[in-house]
Amino acid sequence: MAGRHYPRTWPEFQRFFPDEEACLIYLEHLRWPHGFRCPSCEGSEAWRTKRGLWVCRSCQRQTSVTAGTLFAGTRTPLASWFAAIWQLVGQKQGMSALGFQRLMGFGSYETAWVHLHKLRRAMVRPGRDLLSGLVEVDESYVGGPEERTTGRQTETKSRVAIAVEVKARGFGRIRLQRVPDVSKASLIGFVTEAVEPGATVRTDGWRSYLTLPEPRLHTRAHCRL
Repeated sequence: MAGRHYPRTWPEFQRFFPDEEACLIYLEHLRWPHGFRCPSCEGSEAWRTKRGLWVCRSCQRQTSVTAGTLFAGTRTPLASWFAAIWQLVGQKQGMSALGFQRLMGFGSYETAWVHLHKLRRAMVRPGRDLLSGLVEVDESYVGGPEERTTGRQTETKSRVAIAVEVKARGFGRIRLQRVPDVSKASLIGFVTEAVEPGATVRTDGWRSYLTLPEPRLHTRAHCRL
């Protein structure tokens, strides 16, 4: 954590971030590790107002340290956000939206769900390695049973594309992504973003996958990217 060791325990976390001011200072250090820089004129001299805004001495532009971050416009204290993030990344089993709602004190489950997924998206490492080797790709659906639907049809359930590295013993890394449909554009787009060129992709032969490079169709279709 920004030049300091990561707080491993809850008491240590509380010493790191005892109040809102400590959270602001920490966030400012992350955003401007070499000192304040105005987003308009690149000026390095500024002062912080009582409202927590930075005012550039050169152009007088006011800048919030939370602008452009997950915390922009939030009414929830940074101390609460920091505590929630610390607990979220420290749990091997993850955190449910209901648990997140209780932790943050949100009034509705929907609000907790939106904020939790915003955090999860931010936790995805940019430029992370693509899946390689033999990769099995399929789709699944999240939601309860639906009447009058068959096969890949759905009315209310969410479609999720899944790519899994197949190893000699078990499985390797996994990628999941919500997709709007099971069309060629959606599924091929997911595969090309998740799987390394040259990998072998195994599918169930669904027609949307047939335009992957060099299809060799068997009971389960294979192709090389």
